[in-house]
Amino acid sequence: MKKIIVPLDFSEQAEQALRVAATLAKAHGAEIFALHMLELSAAFLSSAEGYNAEQTVFLLKMGEKNFKKFLDKPYLKDIKVTPIIKHYKVFSEVNTIAEKHDADLIIMGSHGTDGLQEVFIGSNTEKVVRHSKIPVLVIKGAIADFKIERFVFACDFKEASIPALQKAINFVKLVQAELHLVYINTPGDAFLSTEDAYSRIAKFLNIARLGLEIEIYNDYTVEEGILNYSETLAADVIGIPTHGRKGLAHFFRGSIGEDLVNHSQIPVLTFAI
Repeated sequence: MKKIIVPLDFSEQAEQALRVAATLAKAHGAEIFALHMLELSAAFLSSAEGYNAEQTVFLLKMGEKNFKKFLDKPYLKDIKVTPIIKHYKVFSEVNTIAEKHDADLIIMGSHGTDGLQEVFIGSNTEKVVRHSKIPVLVIKGAIADFKIERFVFACDFKEASIPALQKAINFVKLVQAELHLVYINTPGDAFLSTEDAYSRIAKFLNIARLGLEIEIYNDYTVEEGILNYSETLAADVIGIPTHGRKGLAHFFRGSIGEDLVNHSQIPVLTFAI
């Protein structure tokens, strides 16, 4: 892990993401690319009415000044931080920036107020995740001492999830964490017998050419199962696959990504399929 992108909007949540990025940067000798998108639209910048050129320049300079002040943090000492300022918000551009700088990870703070009720529902975080080809780590709240010792990865263990699992395995090796793989078995149409569940898992591991242990955990819903399993293990991060513009974590006959992140106090790391 050599390059980390952190989108910043001067919020408390953004600073929590920056703190986590600093912890990882120090541990792996990585560089942080601090990205700030100004609240200016393309139409505003090109408009001949309303504001003159001097006023536009003033707003841009104020944004840059505030950004520089925001990055003046003691915990960033001895870390290479490269500021990037964009004049207006195009969240698909975060992936373009990540590709340009060959970044390894994007870290974002969540902005929900009650269980992150708006985080992955039309929010900025969701927009970034949907376009990102690299892992996105979503942080909720303050984490005094961020470390990854136990990592849970949950999916449906169908062939389409193999690329995401391989990325998760590489990440776990990098941070030297314990990997816990789990299949959540739920009642109703999605229910599998123990024999059928192990048959699916065996087929998955055979195709992926992996020799790993996967636990079957029973619960009423996939979201509850992942959260309960992760909390039982005292997991530090939960990993899930994403399908890009098709939405988050569409497995188990539905989308569980939104609800999972909305209710999880544990950071969630998404891997694009």
